[in-house]
Amino acid sequence: MAASPSSSSSSASYHHRLVAEFTIYHLITGRRLTRLIPHFTPEATVQTLLLTQSDRSLFLSFLSWAPRRLYFFRSSLPLLSITFLLRCRYRHHHSAITISRHLAVSFPLRSISDTLSSSLSLLTPPLPSLSIAFDLLIKSYSSLNNLSNALSAFSLVKGAGFVPSLFACNSILDCMFRSRFFIGKVDSFLAEMTRSGVTLNVYSYNILIRVYCARGELDRGLNCLYEMERVGCSPNVVTYNTLIHWNCKSGNINKAFELFRSMEKNVRPNLVTYNVLINGLCKQEKMRGARNLLDKMRRRGLSPDSISYSTLVNGYCKTGDMHQAQLLHREMALHGISPNVVSYTSLINATCKAGDLTRTLEFLSEMRRRSIRSNKITIATIVNGFCKKGFTDHALLAMAEIKKSGIKPSVGGYNALINGYCILGHMNEAMQTVKEMEGRGIKPDVFTWITVLSGYCRNGNLDRASELSKEMLGKGIKPVEAVYTLLVRAFCDAGRPGNAQNVFDEMLESGFQPDKITYTGLIDGYCKNGDMKSAMLLHDKVTKKGILTEDVTYSVLILGLGKLARIKQAERLINKEAERLLNKVNDEKLVHDSATYSVLVGHCAEAGFQSVVTLLKGFCKNGMMDEAEKVFQVMLDRKWKPDASVYSMLIHGYCTSRSVGKALNLYNDMVRDGFVPISMDNYFTDNVFIRGKERLV
Repeated sequence: MAASPSSSSSSASYHHRLVAEFTIYHLITGRRLTRLIPHFTPEATVQTLLLTQSDRSLFLSFLSWAPRRLYFFRSSLPLLSITFLLRCRYRHHHSAITISRHLAVSFPLRSISDTLSSSLSLLTPPLPSLSIAFDLLIKSYSSLNNLSNALSAFSLVKGAGFVPSLFACNSILDCMFRSRFFIGKVDSFLAEMTRSGVTLNVYSYNILIRVYCARGELDRGLNCLYEMERVGCSPNVVTYNTLIHWNCKSGNINKAFELFRSMEKNVRPNLVTYNVLINGLCKQEKMRGARNLLDKMRRRGLSPDSISYSTLVNGYCKTGDMHQAQLLHREMALHGISPNVVSYTSLINATCKAGDLTRTLEFLSEMRRRSIRSNKITIATIVNGFCKKGFTDHALLAMAEIKKSGIKPSVGGYNALINGYCILGHMNEAMQTVKEMEGRGIKPDVFTWITVLSGYCRNGNLDRASELSKEMLGKGIKPVEAVYTLLVRAFCDAGRPGNAQNVFDEMLESGFQPDKITYTGLIDGYCKNGDMKSAMLLHDKVTKKGILTEDVTYSVLILGLGKLARIKQAERLINKEAERLLNKVNDEKLVHDSATYSVLVGHCAEAGFQSVVTLLKGFCKNGMMDEAEKVFQVMLDRKWKPDASVYSMLIHGYCTSRSVGKALNLYNDMVRDGFVPISMDNYFTDNVFIRGKERLV
């Protein structure tokens, strides 16, 4: 006769309890539990935990054995739930958080919640609530950046009628800050905390300050500090350091020091405080203040560390004060602080930039003697410095050293070496280095390819450059526009505008929009090859498309026309564009070279009267009186009689540029030539003189 379900269940329960009792007997008598392993089930293990829950020693002895021996231990939700709750009761925080993290990763939140609820009644005496367990669970979800489940667990706690703990709330706030994606939800969660009756502590405020500062809301961060003082929550060193750091980072060094002075009244600044301020001062090149702060640290009983010194050394190097940088470098050793790779890299970078490669090698030798390993940045700096001076052999030795040391060379280091080869024209070696990169699993970046492409162009191998560009495009190297622009410019400089036009057309066909640089390069190519018709047509086409050409485009056209001495075309361009060009120089602070202005002035020798007046007006309006004088002299040389408007423009220009003496002389010439200012001219000229004289007072 088959056993009934109830009798089978009773039999299983009896078996589980029997295994549990045998286990306890073995634990008490010190016998090995290995022989019982075949009889253990998740249910029997739960029974053992429940029977040992009132005896801390037996409970801990069993748990030191079971998780490592029973294969099902970490996969049984009921077993883990009982263990978790008992760990919470005994306040085994570290073990409890470890279990909660495992639960958070391995099981759905709803299953965890239901199992914990059903397990709670099995404990003797029972835990007062699940709030402690859920606090740790929320902490686990937050540390795993699972904000969604952390918030769901938070809602479950509230739904059960419990007030969420500050510990849990701070965990969620911290998760929101770290995830960045959810940083915008901080304000709404803060409001929820307030509604739940949770009072913020210093840790909460510190998180909020970090959140607001990271969002660029430094004023809100400061308001948190003021609120803390108002509600009686004392700021700590982290509070002040966070605010000082972000104010330094945003360049508000004065506010940072205001906070520092306030901090000194309430909290003792620590090493981090001083290092942050020193870094802020160095970034603004206020090296005297940074040095004074280092000395102040010592007077306050704080010993500067390697970060303090490295920051100052880097600051002096960047400001070009190598003498102070090296003095400070030696001072580190005198105070028993070993210079680190950061300070050496700063010194090496500075000496490389200064071309003092002998001193660079001395610093490198010092690093070896002190057993300080170079990092990728150090090696890249050395390689770049040697390559720029043409010492590729030394650069190769540096690369060999980094390979021997087991450090994976960086893309930057390889790029520096490739650039060195390209500068020397050793293109085969450059391409071999690219292949070596790929062989070592280092993917060449866009700068690698652009460097090689530029090398081929610079060395006149434009056909190979064109082939390489197709390989680059086939590999999906971006930005593609930079590749096309580089080739257009190279073909133009080589006197091959036809090839440049082909590349340009290919660019358009591929769906890429040329920019100002590309258009200007092509226009310049046509000008240099005497094809002014194509240059002018392309210029007009660009203008019609609404692409604003830079002043350099106008310069290219003017110089091209000047070389061909096509005065009629030059005159047309001057009439139409000269005043606009000069206004653009004034409005956008764009500066032409003297050659461009010389061409413009040179055209005046044969240009029409109106063109010359237009050019004169533009120069006067922009305060370019030396050029205006040259144009005026051309008018006199051509026996043109200046009218009152020409005199007025020149007088106004001189007065504006504070050359009132010249303005008075020209005014006398004007009267002598029979131009007596009357009505509006008189009013205009008199007022100009008055303003000019006032500016000299």
